Amino acid sequence: MEWQDMNITRAKSIVVSIAVIVILLGIACFVSIINIGGNEVGVVEKKFGGGNLPSGRILATDGENGIQAKILGPGWHFFYWPWQYKITKTQVTEIQPGSVGLLQAADGRSLETGAIYAPEWDDPQKMLTAEYFLTDGQGYKGPQLSVLKPGKYRINPRLFTVTVTPVTNVKAGTVGVVKSNVGVRPAEMPADGLVEDNQRGIRKTILSPQEYYLNTKAYEVTMISTLKTTVGFLPSSVKGSDMDPIEVKSADGFTFPVDVRVIYHIEKENAPRVVATIGDGEMILTKMLMPAVRATFRNNAEKVKALDYVQQRSQQEIQSLDMIKEQMKSYGITIDAILIGNVGDEKSLGMLLKTQTDREIALQEQKTFEVQQAAAEKQKNLTRTRQQAEEEKRLATAEYGVKVAEQEKQKRIIEAQAEAEMVKLVAQAKADAYKLISEVLGNDNAALLEVMKLVAESNIRITPEVMVGSSNNSGTTDALMGTILKDMLSKEKETPTK
Repeated sequence: MEWQDMNITRAKSIVVSIAVIVILLGIACFVSIINIGGNEVGVVEKKFGGGNLPSGRILATDGENGIQAKILGPGWHFFYWPWQYKITKTQVTEIQPGSVGLLQAADGRSLETGAIYAPEWDDPQKMLTAEYFLTDGQGYKGPQLSVLKPGKYRINPRLFTVTVTPVTNVKAGTVGVVKSNVGVRPAEMPADGLVEDNQRGIRKTILSPQEYYLNTKAYEVTMISTLKTTVGFLPSSVKGSDMDPIEVKSADGFTFPVDVRVIYHIEKENAPRVVATIGDGEMILTKMLMPAVRATFRNNAEKVKALDYVQQRSQQEIQSLDMIKEQMKSYGITIDAILIGNVGDEKSLGMLLKTQTDREIALQEQKTFEVQQAAAEKQKNLTRTRQQAEEEKRLATAEYGVKVAEQEKQKRIIEAQAEAEMVKLVAQAKADAYKLISEVLGNDNAALLEVMKLVAESNIRITPEVMVGSSNNSGTTDALMGTILKDMLSKEKETPTK
């Protein structure tokens, strides 16, 4: 019985021991299980059992002790005993839209002599795999030329440090000029200071408007506007003022301000030359354009008197435009216009301008008087011309009347002559007829016949009122003649005087 009891006791002990071992193994297995979330990365550090890392290395690629190059992705991972491994969970690396990630590698081969950045990778995804980067990829330690575009990346944060910076965005109306800090150095720097795309320096090739995922430290991009830009040398109170008016001194010693606006632009093909010779947009103003404009206006003003300068503003604009345009041409800047606003002010040219104003008013009044005088002279000449026309009209009428009267006179003369001729002819005819009658009837009878015709034509009474006594025909004739004469006298008395 004792033997049996001992066997039972031993069996229980074995079962308990096995149970304890199983429980311990279960606990051990449980604690060795690692779960990595969907947006997490597991960084593994091996504490022992793998040997030391090679000299100069930071990450283990062959199971050595220390930070492991291989990371744990999302899911369950077994047999990472807590006494042998330390697991650190970190968030995945995320690059937001409009940004770019610059990479710095903490491990890898040393950069070649003179190199600042590691060469760009053809396959960025392989580069991000730490174990490949440190082995077959033979990646370089230090700044990487390759960048991370917007997205999520599972990278070993102990190998790569990521710096997020804004993407290179070339906006509409501008171009980007690239200064490359990588590439081969040109054997001889070109005269214009511009290099090819594979060389180090300011590149000839420009960046057109769009987004570029560049390493902003390896490639420094200067934005140059190609739009027309107006720079105002105006009083600070005036809208559009960029800097103070230009103070000039005239040939006759007057010092006065000149308000100037300069309109310029840069052709896109000239942008690299502008950056190489001047710099960015701010340098264009402060280093080149502003000094050139001020010097040109001051030099031009020294050659003319103040009043002439005021009166010849358009001429000064043209002259200054030609001079500044020629100066800026060699730097790649195109000057579109030079506009002069106010010239001088009350303080500097007040008295001079007042004198000129008074003179102009006097000249205008004189011109007005001359115009009025000319108008009066014209009116006078017009009146004289009209009078002459009326006189000539009357003269012509009179001359025409004379001609008509002359014609009327000639007409009457001709009519009188015709009438006289007619009377003469009638009388001659009557005389000839009477002569013939006298020859046939005798003179007395012919006379009597004529008297009888007259009595008949004139309705004369033939009853004689005068008694004539005679024994011959002449007495009768005389009586008739007396009666006719008396009747004719009576008719004359009855006829009214006109």
